[in-house]
Amino acid sequence: MNTNLFSNSRWIPVWLAFVATSLGMQNDATADRLNIVVIMVDDLGWRDLHCYGNTQIDTPHIDQLANEGMRFTDAYAASPVCSPTRAAMMTGQTPARLGITNHAPGHPDGFSLEGSDLCEAPTVRHLNLSYTTIAERLKAAGYATAHIGKWHLSHVAKKDQSRIAEQELRPQHQGFDLNIGGTRLGGPPSYFSPYRNDALTDGEEGEYLPDRLAEEAIEFVTEPREEPFFLSWWPFSVHYPLQAPEATIEKYRKRKGIRDPAYAAMIEGVDGAIGRVMKALDDAGMRDDTFVIFKSDNGGYNGDNRPLRGFKGMIFEGGIRIPWIVRWPGVVEAGTTCSVPVISTDCYPTILEVAKLSKLPDAVLDGKSLVPLLKQTGEFERDAIFFHYPNYAFHKRNRLASAVRAGDHKLIRRYDDGSLELYNLKQDLGEKHNLVDQQPELAKQLGNKLDAWLTEVNANLPYHSDAR
Repeated sequence: MNTNLFSNSRWIPVWLAFVATSLGMQNDATADRLNIVVIMVDDLGWRDLHCYGNTQIDTPHIDQLANEGMRFTDAYAASPVCSPTRAAMMTGQTPARLGITNHAPGHPDGFSLEGSDLCEAPTVRHLNLSYTTIAERLKAAGYATAHIGKWHLSHVAKKDQSRIAEQELRPQHQGFDLNIGGTRLGGPPSYFSPYRNDALTDGEEGEYLPDRLAEEAIEFVTEPREEPFFLSWWPFSVHYPLQAPEATIEKYRKRKGIRDPAYAAMIEGVDGAIGRVMKALDDAGMRDDTFVIFKSDNGGYNGDNRPLRGFKGMIFEGGIRIPWIVRWPGVVEAGTTCSVPVISTDCYPTILEVAKLSKLPDAVLDGKSLVPLLKQTGEFERDAIFFHYPNYAFHKRNRLASAVRAGDHKLIRRYDDGSLELYNLKQDLGEKHNLVDQQPELAKQLGNKLDAWLTEVNANLPYHSDAR
């Protein structure tokens, strides 16, 4: 008996069918599957958009997206900084489980603040190829896939460069047919061409990056094809450097109450780019066949997050609460809002369900599909959501911490002194009144939930240098 499966060509179709099934492919045609577009803006704060209460900045296209879909009021990034959230988006796993807990490259191993012996937890600086990304699942199911914009998941430390090259960790090796602009870079060297990005050819001198990426997105989604598409469009905007066309900056210089005219101009710039892509979908007759997620990767840094406390890099609401909108014509009721807490890890299982794919048997997913919320069936149940940021942000103004939100309450544990903070977000959105002393039993219960979760995901923790 011949035991070599590939020695007889008649076994090859059988083997391919087995592989396809194991990766979630289905026998039915892909023609009835939705196109999927995920837009993740960089560093956009919860209050930066007109539809989220900022009446001083013009965001008509994103506002229209909200009017046509569902706007989430209590949506969260998986992390208060970018790389961990991006890894969570790609894998459906929490940054704590992945070990990717800080922006790449972050600080040196064992980093501590001057005068402190508290060292930040070790962190992984790139997304390993061993994970099955959402792009790989969709590609195996027959989707055309493209990543356009920021990646920031491929940093390789010098000591590891002999083992793997940064280019081998870029989107085209993580399930995307096309990669435009995705490298290790966290921010663009310039928002105007020449871009100095080896994954993006330069345009004419002075071309604006949001406009260019919109053109690339339009070219991809309007390309004639029979199969559905998955577009992961992660604009570099509104990450620093703060650069925008001078005419738009001048417009906001003349507008009262604008803290930073260049930042306001960048928000309007990415809004216009999104409007162009949405119009292209409409003009091509693909509105009803396209599922759209719009969100940010973490809380705002350059804008005004009030009434939220804190900003990017902090575990306060200002660092983790984000704008999040979903448009699904014919399913999501237009102009609706949802106050159920959701988090970045939910994107992966949501996309799987929208694409009619099942979870792989051995896959670990920390998120939940949002389809019941989108359909308003009332079947969505979750006890709590968790956050773990055991590292110092680039600005070093944060305290190392973990947090849990259950219902209206949020508990923060600080690693520098072991202190706890308990807030009722429904009554105290600005996290001004610590309720630990008034509600010690609730603080204990939430602390136990947090401990159990940290153990479950095998989270790396900060440590004191004299303890090792």
